Amino acid sequence: MHPKYEQAMSLTGKVIGAAIEVHRHFGPGLLESIYEWALIRELELAGISCLNQEFLSIQYKGATKTEQLRFDVLVEACILVEVKSVEAVLPIHKAQLLSYLKLMNIPVGLVINFHEQKLVDGVSRLFLPSAADKSN
Repeated sequence: MHPKYEQAMSLTGKVIGAAIEVHRHFGPGLLESIYEWALIRELELAGISCLNQEFLSIQYKGATKTEQLRFDVLVEACILVEVKSVEAVLPIHKAQLLSYLKLMNIPVGLVINFHEQKLVDGVSRLFLPSAADKSN
């Protein structure tokens, strides 16, 4: 099992609740950057640490490169949130999040689409492969 899996699972409800509060305040139809900013603020008000747009060192076959990844919100170093405001979440959005989960070794990811009338219809939860596997 991933060492941060249980922490992530216990926090996902709080993250989704914070997103619902943001959606309740603004409604659908705004820019993703506004929802991202407001979600970060809502999480901060709840005492949950998060960050975004950080530099990350990437390892590949013995080489290291530092890049500024454009992930949206990393919550307590265990949940990666991809904020969307689109008519439909596409498979590429989920694939990108899964790639970031692998690259950053984060067990749980959320795609939250604020374009939905009812936010819970726009929430997808993704898992790092084998994150919940107890044989790890």
